[in-house]
Formats: sequence, structure tokens, C-alpha cells
Amino acid sequence: MLLGIGGKMGPSMGKLAVRAIKEAGINKRVIGVSRFSDSNVKTELEQIGIETISCDLLNSHELQQLPQVHNIIYLAGHKFGTTGREDFTWAMNTYLPGMVAEHFKNSRIVAFSSGNVLPFVPVTAGGASEELTPEPIGEYAQSCLGRERIFQHFSKKNQTDILIYRLNYAVDFRYGVLVEIAKSVLSATPIDLTTENVNVIWQGDANEIALRALLHCSSPAKILNVTGPETLSVKWIAERFGELLEKTPAFINESAGTALLNNASECHKLFGYPRTTIREAIEITAQWLQQGGELFNKETHFQERGGKF
Repeated sequence: MLLGIGGKMGPSMGKLAVRAIKEAGINKRVIGVSRFSDSNVKTELEQIGIETISCDLLNSHELQQLPQVHNIIYLAGHKFGTTGREDFTWAMNTYLPGMVAEHFKNSRIVAFSSGNVLPFVPVTAGGASEELTPEPIGEYAQSCLGRERIFQHFSKKNQTDILIYRLNYAVDFRYGVLVEIAKSVLSATPIDLTTENVNVIWQGDANEIALRALLHCSSPAKILNVTGPETLSVKWIAERFGELLEKTPAFINESAGTALLNNASECHKLFGYPRTTIREAIEITAQWLQQGGELFNKETHFQERGGKF
């Protein structure tokens, strides 16, 4: 069961699970839960064999009606528009996890979190590993740490096997850091290099890791950083897009020398390196933009340094 399947990653993750089950020749259900404000998403999921349940997870009565399922992927959360809706952000990111953890206390849960809970680190430090103490900046990141702590609490209390999936950042040809940089190159918008380094992982690889992570849930909860192996230069990415899109990127400001960077070496030890390389991701994204492909228009704000989302 994928809770919050209607977001950016949920539909493709559900489809991947269905394909994997078919290829394995086994009989398993895949259930997608969401408010489904976009009915087209619901229809599309049902057409490929995903059972759907319309549910407002914050409504305790509706949540209690959800069937008990052994494997749970928890995707629900709130980021964009946090400023001005701090109360809703905390409800979604910290209160709801407790409700879910209690209802599914006999399940295995992969709970999505964010690299935003970690501090900015020097770009030469190799990224922040799971051993580093979180230092969230701003209420969104603070509420994400709250989500982690709540899942950790209920993992201990109920002996629920949980893995906290700390993602930073998934990219796809329709959204993400690469799309944002490419759009700036196309529009000749100067790219701010204050946050000059970033980690990314192709969404397909991130989806695969999330499903496989169900086999690594534990009590106490395991924390896992999930991202690509490289500390990437925003300037270098923009220059690669410049070559492919036949545009000259423009830049402003100098690097602050620190960035939100995750060390995902534990993830790579468990699952291997992502199959989609950064150059492949850049080329796919450039081709999609050149063809006028549909975009999600949901910015990551990866350059935000004050925690305001």
C-alpha cells in the first residue's frame, strides 16, 4: 500500500511495483491511497492494475477504515507553501505519522523523509552521513525531523519494522533540479551559484530503492540517506545543458562553500549504484524539453538556504 500515491513519485512507483510483481510471476495486490484531487491519476492507476482508495489521511475515521497491509510505503507530506500554512505542515509531517504508525503497527513501513533535516556541510566534506546529528533549518525541515522522531518512537513502542527513507533529490524529465537548471539555461535566466553543489538521483532508481527497502526495515527504525553518488556542480550541469540546448548559460554570485549534501554510501552498499547516470539524466531531460514535453511545474527550491518553502 502506497499512502499518498498521488504525488510526484507515487504513480511511477506503483507502476513499478505492478510490473515487478508480474515479472516475478507472483500474486500480490498493490493499493494506492490518496485524496485523488486529480481523478485522471486515479483512473490511470486503476487501468494498470492498482487498487485505489480515496482517503483524507488526516481524517482519523477514514484512516481507520484502511485495510491492514503488510508492506507500507509512506509518501504523504507537505512542503511547498509551508510559509503561511505552518500549522498544516506540522499536522501532515508530524501528527499524521503517529496516526499511521499506530494504525499500521503490525506492518513494515518505508517512511519518506528529506535530506533537509541535515545541516549544510562543506562541499569538500563528502556529504552528511546518517551518523551526523540533524540540524533542520526552518519549519518545513523541523517538521520533517518531527516525522522521523515520531516514526522512531512508534517503531520502538510497537516493535514496528520501519525504514526512514531520507531522499535528496529525486529528478525526472518532468520536474526536479535538472529541469529547473535546464529551464534557466533555455530562458537565459542567470543561475545563482551561492548553492553551487547538489546531489540528485533519477526517480526510477529512487522508486526501485524504496520498494527494495521494505526488506531492510527494522526496529529500532533504520535511517537511510538516498541520493546519487556524485557531489555535482550546478555550473557544470548548466554547461552540459548549454551544449545540448545550444545556449550559453549565465551565472550570478559565488559559491558559499556549503550545501545540503547527503552521503548515501550506506544506500549504495545495500542496493548498488543507481543505474541511470547523471549524463543520461541530463540528456533525457534536454530531449524532453526540446520536444515541448509536459512539466509538473513544482520547483524543488534546492537553492533555498533559509528554510522558507
